Amino acid sequence: MSRWNGKKVVMIGAARQGVALSRFLAQKGASVILNDRRPIEALTDAQESLSGTGVELVAGSHPIEILEGADLVCLSGGIPQNLSLVQEASRLNIPFSNDSQIFLEEAPCTVIGITGSSGKTTTTALVGEIARKHYEIRKPGFNVWVGGNIGNPLIQDIDQMQADDIAVVELSSFQLEIMTRSPQIAAVLNLTPNHLDRHKTMSKYIAAKANILTHQSPGDVAILNRDDILVRELYPEVVGRRITFGINPPHDKQDSTYYKRGKLYLQASGQIAKILKSELINLRGTHNLYNVLAAVAISAAARFSLQAIYDGIVSFEGVPHRLEFIRQWGGADWYDDSIATSPERAMAGIDSFEEPIVLLAGGQDKDLPWEEFGKKVRQRVDHLILFGEAGDLIRAVVGEVGTEQRPFTIDQSETLEEAVKKASERVEPGDVVLLSPGGTSFDEFIDFEERGKRFKQWVKELS
Repeated sequence: MSRWNGKKVVMIGAARQGVALSRFLAQKGASVILNDRRPIEALTDAQESLSGTGVELVAGSHPIEILEGADLVCLSGGIPQNLSLVQEASRLNIPFSNDSQIFLEEAPCTVIGITGSSGKTTTTALVGEIARKHYEIRKPGFNVWVGGNIGNPLIQDIDQMQADDIAVVELSSFQLEIMTRSPQIAAVLNLTPNHLDRHKTMSKYIAAKANILTHQSPGDVAILNRDDILVRELYPEVVGRRITFGINPPHDKQDSTYYKRGKLYLQASGQIAKILKSELINLRGTHNLYNVLAAVAISAAARFSLQAIYDGIVSFEGVPHRLEFIRQWGGADWYDDSIATSPERAMAGIDSFEEPIVLLAGGQDKDLPWEEFGKKVRQRVDHLILFGEAGDLIRAVVGEVGTEQRPFTIDQSETLEEAVKKASERVEPGDVVLLSPGGTSFDEFIDFEERGKRFKQWVKELS
């Protein structure tokens, strides 16, 4: 459906993805209905953005009638396939798409797509930084576009893109679930239980992620984590060139990146190049070492220069809400890791520090296992402060306070703001206070970004 003129499109979900795609399709001549269950009063931003576009906004419910005569139904990332309106569209054999699918169909330039259970945002931002370094020297006058699930739907920029530009896109399982197009360079960082409240089973979740590889062509490149057993099971999906990344060197001469004696290496076409010393990486934790190794492999696939790879890594300071330092207060360093929306990511946050930890954990559960998180808290966290809907669940897994064993205290509050106040009462000089929730933000905030911004605000207000 490359010609949109006269087509009727129903867009479900008026978040950033839905609004951006609605604008794009309307500008191309489509008749667009944007539907959202929220009341019209809650959609003022969408109304302002769509003013004058001709997009019809239907709010407050999901009426079946809007499907009449529809040529296409598009879903925002947060829209589940068991929604009654989606099921009715499926029964009527109306095809589905989303902003990422249409972007891949329409983009005039090479697209790098990055997915995984964790590390997507950091790796996407880092590859974007490396790409900019490369383009500044090798391709002045052309642009690097970074977006997707990272917060900026690139469909809104597609008319400004040129053939020699490059786009770096973060793709979630929600987006990939219905996609039938894969990027020319596709990376799967890792696969661990996540979003099982949406996908229900691990096999369905992995199948959604695998779509980033399924529709590649022989001339495309796949970048895969060879240390992840579930990612290795995706090897048969690769139809083009494969580059792997991992901590230890591979057993053969396969194209890969690895870590050895404090340095990162790239092995490609039988040649080995030292990239940099790990001490030059400005990111904490082993999980971030994997992200950097992945970024090097992706950059090699895109033929970015070794100098650009080096410069991009050493200049990269991380992304907001991912182990982001806020301030020192009470003799302790306070960090925002709001983007850690699974127990595994919260554990990675904990492992990034050697200091005594005051941990703020909670939010909304995604039907994920918390047992290993509970063990990690027992090993490393001095003071646990729980908040939000998942508080009772996490407390039950961690267990009660025992004599001379971590955590030495467990506090619980309804809101994150109350949790910040309790942390300020527990903190001692030399501590790290870490917001690494393990749950999503939807019980109290619009998204993890709003949660992180409010956390930083409350921490900065401490006096």
